[in-house]
Amino acid sequence: MNQILSIDADKFVEVDNELIPTGNLINVENTPMDFRNPKTIGKEINSDFEQLHFTGGYDHSYVINKTKEGIEKIATLSDTTSQRTMEVYTDAIGVQFYAGNFIENNKVVGKDNCLYENRSGICLETGFLPNSINQENFTSPILKESEFYDTTTIYKFV
Repeated sequence: MNQILSIDADKFVEVDNELIPTGNLINVENTPMDFRNPKTIGKEINSDFEQLHFTGGYDHSYVINKTKEGIEKIATLSDTTSQRTMEVYTDAIGVQFYAGNFIENNKVVGKDNCLYENRSGICLETGFLPNSINQENFTSPILKESEFYDTTTIYKFV
């Protein structure tokens, strides 16, 4: 929760109380969903904000602010303790940010018998926006015969 995250996105995909994406794109401005400027993940994760209540924290897809075709930097994650920083580059249109809200405390065993707790890890997964198949206003994920799909995501440690 102390890692510092920035995501270059003005909007995120709204989910309903069953965590199904509704197709509505919500502006991040003046919400705890705003990571356009770097902040710690834990700063607002417990805010009184309906979208965070539904998901138990961050588990939302962000619409990347694309400035060009091709690969560009869309997120940065930094750890002040280890001084490690990860930059995320992609040509995808969205990034799912998950803050480990559903890890069962001390039931997941990792390397060297480390017991993981709720919110002890995060994920930044690039791709299409969720539920694109059912949302006419989203880019379609359907690939027709003889069409080719290719995407690149780079996780760069600096």
